Amino acid sequence: MEGISSLSTIQSALLKQDQNFTLPILLEYYLNRIAENQDLNAFVEVFADEARNKAQIIQSKVSAGTAGKLAGMIIGIKDNICFQGHQVTASSKILENYVSPFSATVVERILAEDAIIIGRLNCDEFAMGASNETSYYGPVKNFADRKRVSGGSSGGSAVAVQAGLCLAALGTDTGGSVRQPASFCGVVGLKPSYGRVSRHGIISYASSFDQVGPITNCVEDAALLLEIIAGPDQYDSTASSKIVPAYSEEPQSNGKQRIAYLSEALSSAGLDSEVKQAFERSIALLKDAGHVVEPVSFEYLDYVVPTYYILTMAEASSNLARYDGVHYGYRSAHALDLESTYKSSRSEGFGAEVKRRIVLGTFVLSAGYYDAYYAKAQKVRRLIRDKTDEILKKYDLIMLPTAPTPAFTIGEKSDDPIVSYLADIFTVQASLAGIPAISLPSGNNKEGLPLGIQFLAPRFGESNLLNFSKMYCKLV
Repeated sequence: MEGISSLSTIQSALLKQDQNFTLPILLEYYLNRIAENQDLNAFVEVFADEARNKAQIIQSKVSAGTAGKLAGMIIGIKDNICFQGHQVTASSKILENYVSPFSATVVERILAEDAIIIGRLNCDEFAMGASNETSYYGPVKNFADRKRVSGGSSGGSAVAVQAGLCLAALGTDTGGSVRQPASFCGVVGLKPSYGRVSRHGIISYASSFDQVGPITNCVEDAALLLEIIAGPDQYDSTASSKIVPAYSEEPQSNGKQRIAYLSEALSSAGLDSEVKQAFERSIALLKDAGHVVEPVSFEYLDYVVPTYYILTMAEASSNLARYDGVHYGYRSAHALDLESTYKSSRSEGFGAEVKRRIVLGTFVLSAGYYDAYYAKAQKVRRLIRDKTDEILKKYDLIMLPTAPTPAFTIGEKSDDPIVSYLADIFTVQASLAGIPAISLPSGNNKEGLPLGIQFLAPRFGESNLLNFSKMYCKLV
């Protein structure tokens, strides 16, 4: 099964009707890969028997010529995406053994096109983290170096694709949770524009930021997945009614782009020297290919992380209030009355990082501090968005490193949350502005660790972003 890294390759092989390459055989290959690499801790549950039954059905549809666009795609879903009749826990003790009564819109849409969901993937608890170390199930290990983190919060999704445990995965991106692990694992990670994809059936972290995004081996598969999961949804009023382009059918763009990069990013004190060198190589490659690549100033770079965390923690404190030990999920054995049920269940059910964010979020929303923190952060968010839009009126794209460093060692940053939060410095701009962004592999450092580069486009500018990304991947 070597060389199987794109859906088009799989579908071409399936159409040959070779009995040595069928969907059930491909599925068994992935199941064996998962078993051989259990120590990576990428999956929290594998739907082996269900997937086997589905593979037989879809193989028959392939033979009959009636299969959907995703026939042959074996995909994992992050453990905060609901799948009817299956557990979904957001990798938290407080949702231990919770079974979803319905499927997320994105799940319904990929199943309708004959994708096979092979299992649910580990993530930071309630998607709160940049290393996949806050998960109730333990950290996910990077396939390139098992002593290092996978990135977060969609670490399981990124490692599953990186290690060949499935062809593609769905993650969620609040402030970089698809892009940063994609960078650490050397795969493609796409965050769509806010509102491009329905959030119905996604366990919320920060509702004005969360977006589902694909993690894949190639841009073409990311484009196809976005085409299928995007679009309006009657269950999500924030989902845009804009027509979804046929992203997968648009040819690679040969047009020259005007690209801006943030001068403050390259001079950032926390930027790893090899990440900087890789970024400068990409600038040179793009210039040699005829693109205009110019530095621009973005004076708000130092404010993006605090602004992001004030707003997302505030939203998290509200969204996570529903987990109270009464309605569903974990209930403490020490609960004696209503008050102790709330206090004990939440204290025991949530991990340390989630509790930290709930407390801080409640603080910034409290009387006397609302205007000083939350209201001010909303104003700064508007400044960041307006400045980003201003740059994108003059340029087609903005380029940034995805992360300031390659994957760090497990435990290296877990003692200092501020250091961990700063890992998001280059990803949260797109989230605050609500625009699409993609992380693409840009080689490895001297230790063989993957590095990533990020491109941002205007809101709903995914077509040009994806077409340009195809071209970029052929340059490097």
